Amino acid sequence: MRKYFGTDGIRRIANTELSPELVYRVAKAGAYVLSKHTDHNPTILIGRDTRISGTLIESAMVAGFLSYGANVKILGVIPTPAVAYLTKKLNADASVVISASHNTFEFNGVKYFSNKGMKIPDEIEEEIEEIMDSGKLDELTATHEKIGVSEVRQDLIEEYVYFFRKNFDDKIDKYNQQNFKVAIDTANGATYEVAEKIFKTLGINYEIINNHPNGININDNCGSTHLEGLKKYVVQNKMNLGIAYDGDGDRCLAIDENGNEIDGDIIMAIISNYMKEKGTLKRDTIVATVMSNLGLKKYAQDNNLTLKQTKVGDRYVLEEMLKEGYNIGGEQSGHIIFLDYNPTGDGILTSLMLISVMLEKKEKVSKLAEIIKIYPQVLINAKVSNDKKYDYDKDEKVKEEIEKVEKEFSGNGRVLIRPSGTEPVVRVMIEGENKEYTEKKAQAIAALIEERLK
Repeated sequence: MRKYFGTDGIRRIANTELSPELVYRVAKAGAYVLSKHTDHNPTILIGRDTRISGTLIESAMVAGFLSYGANVKILGVIPTPAVAYLTKKLNADASVVISASHNTFEFNGVKYFSNKGMKIPDEIEEEIEEIMDSGKLDELTATHEKIGVSEVRQDLIEEYVYFFRKNFDDKIDKYNQQNFKVAIDTANGATYEVAEKIFKTLGINYEIINNHPNGININDNCGSTHLEGLKKYVVQNKMNLGIAYDGDGDRCLAIDENGNEIDGDIIMAIISNYMKEKGTLKRDTIVATVMSNLGLKKYAQDNNLTLKQTKVGDRYVLEEMLKEGYNIGGEQSGHIIFLDYNPTGDGILTSLMLISVMLEKKEKVSKLAEIIKIYPQVLINAKVSNDKKYDYDKDEKVKEEIEKVEKEFSGNGRVLIRPSGTEPVVRVMIEGENKEYTEKKAQAIAALIEERLK
């Protein structure tokens, strides 16, 4: 098990668990591992979100990179996908995003991207950890003329704005309607300025909320993890669509004109259906994780598409897409990857893809969403002994109960059991057509797991 990195980089309480000393070591080791096969001084990009601790972590990160001999371009506040895009565009050797995504302000984190603009795989993270704890860091110290230099390049955000102009200007211009209005919630996060700039450039009629970050209000009752305010805003102001990004801008959820949530599974259904009609859906396949709703699987079956499912985590979705040549994949949370454009989830890109479909088809998003039926989903945490949480599938009584419930569903429901990677719990997730029945069965299986694995 990795000591520092989790499923999405390193994420901890800033300045205590994620101390400047730890960040310095992560930077130095990361610069070495990610550029050891190059024959030049590496160039590394750094972007961050709006957290109060961002400049503290950034300073430690810059110091670590310069000490190794890497040159740094400091991008300032910028969405995660913009950093990924610029890494490829500028042929940088690596990049880092300082963000804790959808978490509250006291957390911060470090996410590495390779020179291809992709999150680095598990084995590279393990190698970085090994260097950090090996005592080798002192050997990686540049001296004299080999010390790295940094430069502030906040202007590079304009390259990201141009990316959207290049890909969406003609289409939006062709199908745009004067009375089409979008509400944008930037979660007081990394998209707070650039989203407005992009929507203004494309001529989309918009109103923007939660775009006044103060260092501690990121994700605070706003954005993709708190949709209540946006729902109310959309209905009260008679908007056609509500868009919610998370703190670092790699996720997007939507709200229809009636105030109903359009989650990542529904967005993928709408856009994949459009792509299939246009002949751009590669191998007629969608990639999602095992946590995606059963409705996505049924939608795929009903529309002669293939649904490939992976472990939980967008990096595993991307791995499957790259391996087999698919071009759309994502998670229920709204982290959706369009590989024809960018090798990471991009909230602004996702929202513009959805808007393009709505405008071209001249349809309300509620009507487009009818293509998929979302099944009620119940998730219960069964509290167990930490050393027994991986044994649920070895217990005969638990296995019998799961098989019995799955048989009762007759293909119109499913049971997914998953041990937590960080807590002494086993997550019991059940989907079915009847919510009351589904809840009852989830509670019964969770209670049995607690009894057998305590």
